[in-house]
Amino acid sequence: QVQLVDSGGGLVQAGASLRLSCVASGRTFSSGAMGWFRQAPGKGREFVAAITWSSGTTFYADSVKGRFTISRDNAKNTVGLQMNSLKPEDTAVYSCAASYSSYGLRYPPTYDYWGQGTQVTVSS
Repeated sequence: QVQLVDSGGGLVQAGASLRLSCVASGRTFSSGAMGWFRQAPGKGREFVAAITWSSGTTFYADSVKGRFTISRDNAKNTVGLQMNSLKPEDTAVYSCAASYSSYGLRYPPTYDYWGQGTQVTVSS
């Protein structure tokens, strides 16, 4: 059984940076992909970024492109999300997710496992 533990959230001011981390256990990842999603109060789950394990191909939502960077460490089964120039509208619970597929990574049903989520709050 795959388990995902995400961490790194917090309360910061606009313009600050945070780094989220997601550690995956229960299998060795050499294929498939990892993604980050977020959900703000009263809103649906929103795609943020994804990365494939094998080639490291990345995907970003337009709202975070140029500010956020997703990365992976295959040896440690870890995925990170570096978030720079944070804005109040980035406030949400961020969750990592694991998929056996490398396609359709912008859509939640593609993912097979989910982390518990970590709160990111950006004050103005």
